[in-house]
Amino acid sequence: MHFFMIDPATGKLIGTCPELNTTDVEKAIQAASEAFPSFRTTLARERARMLRRWYQLMMDNAEDLAKLITWENGKPFADAKGEVNYAASFFEWFSEEAPRAYGDVIPATVPGNRVMTLKQPVGVCGLITPWNFPAAMITRKIGPALAAGCTVVAKSPAETPFTANALAELAHRAGIPKGVVNIVTASKNTPAVGELITTHPEVRKVSFTGSTNVGRLLMKQASSTIKKVSWELGGNAPFIVFDDVEDLDAAVNGAIASKFRSSGQTCVCANRIYVQKGVYEEFSKRFAAKVKDFKLGAGFEEGITHGPVIHERAAEKVHEHVQDATSKGAKVLIGGQKASALGPNFYEPTVLSGMSKEMLLASEETFGPVAGLFPFETEKEVVDLANKAEVGLAGYFFSGNVRRIFRVAETLEVGMVGVNTGLISDVASPYVSFCPAICFFANSLLDSVVLSRVALAVRAASMVLMSSWLSRALLLVVWGSLCRHKTPQNIDI
Repeated sequence: MHFFMIDPATGKLIGTCPELNTTDVEKAIQAASEAFPSFRTTLARERARMLRRWYQLMMDNAEDLAKLITWENGKPFADAKGEVNYAASFFEWFSEEAPRAYGDVIPATVPGNRVMTLKQPVGVCGLITPWNFPAAMITRKIGPALAAGCTVVAKSPAETPFTANALAELAHRAGIPKGVVNIVTASKNTPAVGELITTHPEVRKVSFTGSTNVGRLLMKQASSTIKKVSWELGGNAPFIVFDDVEDLDAAVNGAIASKFRSSGQTCVCANRIYVQKGVYEEFSKRFAAKVKDFKLGAGFEEGITHGPVIHERAAEKVHEHVQDATSKGAKVLIGGQKASALGPNFYEPTVLSGMSKEMLLASEETFGPVAGLFPFETEKEVVDLANKAEVGLAGYFFSGNVRRIFRVAETLEVGMVGVNTGLISDVASPYVSFCPAICFFANSLLDSVVLSRVALAVRAASMVLMSSWLSRALLLVVWGSLCRHKTPQNIDI
């Protein structure tokens, strides 16, 4: 059986992809399990060379990969080429990290004993990826897994499977051993495939990027076999502009970049833009003027800045949020309608002013090209509003007050904070999500750590091994320019 792939820009058939069932996926898990014993003993330097070759093949085939991304995802071709570079950089980064899975020697409290920690791969990793970044979400998860010595079974999204299939072919050309990387595709069988990956005893870790509701379901399933998990779940990112901002144009540009990248279809994009009343009117005017210059259309067309949303259901949700806001008093500054002349998946880039907390957009992730501008008066008020969300992946704010910068950064209940910048994604930085009582993290060095188990070796004579797990969470603060003419810095707090 196969499922159909449709171009979201034109509505035309792209091709078909295999509709795998649980029997097929069982074979993929078995292949990964059989490949693991030999792959785990591969020298870290050899794994590094494999990843480096895979990286280079991505760069050599960047144009073709970008075409696939635009074709099945709809994003403009220039954005797709940027994604390929970003996606490949994960293989480059983890090729450099693979030889650095260092252990520790810890001073013992008992005379004659020696305490050492060794990092070992956990085993087969089940990876479930979303459609909004068809290449980068795959490489972000596979990179650390292979660097740590794990084998993988990756479920690609039903909306964008061709990019993942192309990456699998490049893995073969890069010399990745048979069974180490397994890509499975499914559409209507996705729930059954997901359940098998999260419950199979041979799968030791699961990494998932997607909605909070699906994450809850997968976590419940994974708990049946006590798996290690890394979730990157839905976001509802606040973007705050204080009236002490030194460069209002920089704040406008930061909000544009954060809100409208990939037509607002990113987990970390600004969903609620709060602007202090002292600069609200001027910010709104400049922001709407920027959005007016956008050019909407099919991704392969010259000069296009924004493409369609992924499917008609997404366009309907966007329109529902706009209609709800306007029915409760919001004003449309620009856009506000479906771009039906272009196709059912197109929605005009929209800016709404006069937003309030009673509107759906204040509490639900829109995942589309709509920017709602919320006025506020005090710091305490806006922090309370920003933290009034059940999810906390990312947050942003612009301010020129250093004391406020530290104060607000530490008060926002999100995993990542962008200060004086609208873009926080970096191959070197972890993705951290703040949820009630739980912090989830994925990507970069942190994920390569939890893809390894920490073995505790006690007593030099007998070398008894006891397995434990190392996990930690942190607040990542990405600083933009604190003052004019200063070099931007990345600082972890």
